[in-house]
Amino acid sequence: MGIVGAVMVFVCVFGAYVAHGGHLYILWQPLELVIIGGAALGGYVIGNPISTMKMGLKKAMHGWIGKGPSKSDYLELLQLLFQLFQIFRKDGPQAVERHIEEPEKSEIFKAYPSFLKNHHAVDFLCDTMKITLSADLSQYDVDDLLTNDIKAAHVEEHQASHAVNQIAEALPGLGIVAAVLGIVHTMGLLDQGTEVIGNSVGVALVGTFLGVLMCYGFVGPTVTKMNNDIEAEGRYLEVIKSALIALQRGSPPLVCVEFARRTILPNERPTFSEVDAASKGAKKAA
Repeated sequence: MGIVGAVMVFVCVFGAYVAHGGHLYILWQPLELVIIGGAALGGYVIGNPISTMKMGLKKAMHGWIGKGPSKSDYLELLQLLFQLFQIFRKDGPQAVERHIEEPEKSEIFKAYPSFLKNHHAVDFLCDTMKITLSADLSQYDVDDLLTNDIKAAHVEEHQASHAVNQIAEALPGLGIVAAVLGIVHTMGLLDQGTEVIGNSVGVALVGTFLGVLMCYGFVGPTVTKMNNDIEAEGRYLEVIKSALIALQRGSPPLVCVEFARRTILPNERPTFSEVDAASKGAKKAA
């Protein structure tokens, strides 16, 4: 939806400008973009470590072209959890261990591609099951362990989001910097007539326009989408967390999955009947 939104911004802003009799060629000022974009990028490099910069760019790109977990993704996750827990209950820890040690080679995990490509979720599930199989942990220990994992991931992701947000906040000011430089340039043209001066002032004002448009039309909304994606990814992990805690408590697989299902937001939550049907299919496969 990010690309759709960007098209809407372009059409509404520049379409209305043209409808009022404006000329688009006046707004094409690549040197103004170099000043604004270059200063914003330079500030981004100055203020952040490489890991934060990389994550910020990755999250921003995902915000434009990616999407959060859907109902089908959650249904697939619940089906995987049921199948894994069913094997654990029927055949014991050793039967599960070979799947969680190398999930990319497991026939169970390969049957659920949307989960397998989420590397953080795979590690979150498999590493937790490894420690619970090798150590005597209570349900409260598992709860604390998973809560700390989610918090640590959120801190790193929010740092990246904050870094991109600082760019958004800086863009209007950098647009003013570009405009001031344009006015300084105009001061040297005062002997060249009103047409030349007017054109130079117009170019300078384009800098302010571009800074404000980039902030409120593109980068600011991208930060909002990044934060929404972070929360969606956190909710996905919370679903796994609920199931693992229920398993550690000794609940049967179907109950573990129901605890997980109730953690999903209502608009994304599969119905009980859908999960029940998926669980029966997983039971046959197991």
